[in-house]
Amino acid sequence: MNRRQRAKTVIELEPRRTTATDTARSPEKTVEPDPLYGVVLLKTALELKRRRDGSPEEILRGVLARMRLPEDEFRAWLAQQGELSKVLGGGES
Repeated sequence: MNRRQRAKTVIELEPRRTTATDTARSPEKTVEPDPLYGVVLLKTALELKRRRDGSPEEILRGVLARMRLPEDEFRAWLAQQGELSKVLGGGES
């Protein structure tokens, strides 16, 4: 060790204490977005434009079934992004 260098000190930190506000807040479950969720929305929009006979819900279920994606996980992700009607453009502004 050089004479001009100081010895490095090691500081041990205490573990973080939980407060009443930390325990009262329950963390929201976040759903990891699948890269295909955007594709689902795009395919649903294209189907809505092409077909006029089905409801958006039926078309969405069909697209999810064809892509073999779980509907409940997609809907949980969609709930984080906003309601289905808002995402598909049929909601109130």
